[in-house]
Amino acid sequence: MAQIVQSSGQKTVGRFALWQLGFRPFYLLASLFSALSVLLWAAQFFGYLPFAYVPGPLWHGHEMLFGYTLAVVAGFLLTAVKAWTNEPTPSGLSLMALVALWLAGRVLVLTPFALTAMLVNAAFPLAIAWAIGVPLWRSRNVRNYFFVGLLGGMSGLILMTHLALQGQLDCPPRLGLQLGLDVVLFIMLVIGGRVIPMFTNKGVPCAAATRHAVVEKIALGSVIVLFFSDLLSLSPVVIGVLALLSAAAQMARLGLWKPWRTLATPLVWILHMAFVWVVIHLLMRGATELGWVAGSYATHALTLGAIGSLTLGMMTRTARGHTARALLADGAETTMFWLAQGAAAARVFGGMVSPELYMPSIQLSALLWAAAFGLYVVRYWPVLTRPRLDGKPG
Repeated sequence: MAQIVQSSGQKTVGRFALWQLGFRPFYLLASLFSALSVLLWAAQFFGYLPFAYVPGPLWHGHEMLFGYTLAVVAGFLLTAVKAWTNEPTPSGLSLMALVALWLAGRVLVLTPFALTAMLVNAAFPLAIAWAIGVPLWRSRNVRNYFFVGLLGGMSGLILMTHLALQGQLDCPPRLGLQLGLDVVLFIMLVIGGRVIPMFTNKGVPCAAATRHAVVEKIALGSVIVLFFSDLLSLSPVVIGVLALLSAAAQMARLGLWKPWRTLATPLVWILHMAFVWVVIHLLMRGATELGWVAGSYATHALTLGAIGSLTLGMMTRTARGHTARALLADGAETTMFWLAQGAAAARVFGGMVSPELYMPSIQLSALLWAAAFGLYVVRYWPVLTRPRLDGKPG
């Protein structure tokens, strides 16, 4: 029988709970991998992994998108779908199998086994699609069917990236990464649009965050148009103008959420900050396509800034909520939020300020990023491996 432990008036169950629900292993491993990936990237850069099938910079983009980000998406959806449908999602051995598949993908891209690496990586989002598709179908949760399609699309983009890398598809491998980033941006806009106004009004009662149907449609629709523009490889001018128009739509949407009223509430402002980075990304994407800004600054505004902020904020909030803890950020959590902002700002703006700051800003960004996610691992290891404080399953 599980041991009940009393501490500070709360009860918890003294047993290992990592495999009870999807967010637990995927949040923990995604954060650990995100912190360690800086070291792996350095090892690649200095030639210590000479047999890696996916080379240097492409590996970096591949793993942050199809490795880290997909793991967080998987953890979130496996947990959210159970709440949306009241149907079970993988736990125990079936959850272990999904985690093993994800881990195999991370290892295989560092080996010369190209075909196996491609198939395993493409299989992971399909496995998650099946895992959430069954409960969504059983409950006839039509509103969320599209997540299954998006995961299937991510699998196709992984195949596209790998086939291009192997010379079997006549397109640059980076096109698959760009389209994958477009899909992730769309997922962020959908999930953020659903939860951020609600979380804002719950966490900051005076915020009065609102939504507007027309603004929602334009904000989401503009990113869909941007995806197809990238897919069809339209002219840089067209893509640049579309990105700037989308930035204006996202700015209008964010304004309705009243982000300036959340500054005293870290668990809320980190989510709003993610969408500030979305606007910065789209502005920079437009400027880059129009020839006004050089480099990969727009990409890093999306990856380090928007994705980093939203995933860190959502991993913190949902881990607290699904383990029956108070929805308040402590000092460690606030620190990791600021570290993530510093990492994004250094990477995006350092080289723009001065060419001499380009390499030092990358090094600083890497250190701050590793510190932010390393702190998450340390802070949330006991939270994610122990049962809920209220003794309920999950």
